[in-house]
Amino acid sequence: MNIQILDRLAVMWGKRPAGELALDRNGAMQFAYAQSWLRDPQALPLSFLLPLRAEPFEDRACKPFFENLLPEEWQREAAARALGISAGNPFRLLQALGGDTAGALTFWPADQPMPFGSSVSAPVPLNDAELAALFDRLGQRPMLAGEGTRYSLAGAQSKLPVVLIDNRIALASPGQATTHIIKPEPARFPGLAANEAFCMALAKSIGLAAADAEWRFAGGRAFLLVSRYDRITQNGPVRRLHQEDFAQALGVMSSRKYASDGGPVFRDCFDLVRRATTNPETEVLKLIDAALFNLIIGNADAHAKNFSLLRKANGEVALAPLYDLVSTIGWPELSSRFAMKYGQAKKLEDMSIGSFERFAADGGVDLEMVRVRGLSFCERIMLGLEMGLDTPGLTDRSAVSALAALIHDRAGRISLKLAG
Repeated sequence: MNIQILDRLAVMWGKRPAGELALDRNGAMQFAYAQSWLRDPQALPLSFLLPLRAEPFEDRACKPFFENLLPEEWQREAAARALGISAGNPFRLLQALGGDTAGALTFWPADQPMPFGSSVSAPVPLNDAELAALFDRLGQRPMLAGEGTRYSLAGAQSKLPVVLIDNRIALASPGQATTHIIKPEPARFPGLAANEAFCMALAKSIGLAAADAEWRFAGGRAFLLVSRYDRITQNGPVRRLHQEDFAQALGVMSSRKYASDGGPVFRDCFDLVRRATTNPETEVLKLIDAALFNLIIGNADAHAKNFSLLRKANGEVALAPLYDLVSTIGWPELSSRFAMKYGQAKKLEDMSIGSFERFAADGGVDLEMVRVRGLSFCERIMLGLEMGLDTPGLTDRSAVSALAALIHDRAGRISLKLAG
């Protein structure tokens, strides 16, 4: 029986239609690739779980991918209220917010022209007072929902995609690819912007690929400015690179991103990397390194949406640069339980050499490899902290001195556990 289609969205990859997302009268979505996309021998699938085919994907198959492009938790609820639509309707939310998303895709009403070309107005840089007002508006209208802008980023923290003009922040014009993300520091977690900027810099200091992040201050508010790794800004117009987070690639709704809610565990993540990346042996080691680094800094929020697959400019699929690196143990009110267990250990206090052995087995590698890499990270992190680490944008090292001491102590404790 054919069910009436209520509305359709063109799913654009750059300036080309990759397919169409439809909403039926029962509230279910379906996605179908465009015939022109399927005829192109160089066309790529939107997701590891949405391979190229002529047959449409029904709601159960396509919903996790598209729903995971949206803000989460209170951010989604507040945005939906501002738009006057249901927070449980990802199609309508993408219709309202999907002009710029994570990865290469944008969403446009099938019956409306897309604002590409010279007719699009140039963005205007914001001064400090305007930035402060923007931060206040984001608290009421996440992604500036209902203000005529169309931005969407996943996550439960307040944030907004933007562009830089002469190193000054501006709102992107309609259809323009954003290049950066701003994350205002929430009053509930003072020091969060400095914490994340420090942890991102620490990751880069030991050779891990991580997004560039800079601490900034405007209008009495600290915030983080993050360069988007899914954008190419050199040599001409900005190009979008495609990506998907692990929840999308594993077909898991955002409400199940934590392992404790039935979401992915490390074994699932390693299996995905082996099946989905171009050079799985290399990428598995990168994921092991990322997991060890999160353990050392005390990031208990490293769930499935905080790891992504990136389709690089050369076509290869690799683990995306790390992002959302935060030492969550700096706030006692936050749970210290791991988002994904290491072996059977839920907290650092529970860990033994056996925990690392089971973690290594989940990754399909031997324990000695994990031990050597982990001990090396601990040593290099402790040495780097002792010498002093520069945090981009942050001139006062005392602002992160307590955090540095906390991570140093944790690295020492993990070294002892790895030594057996």
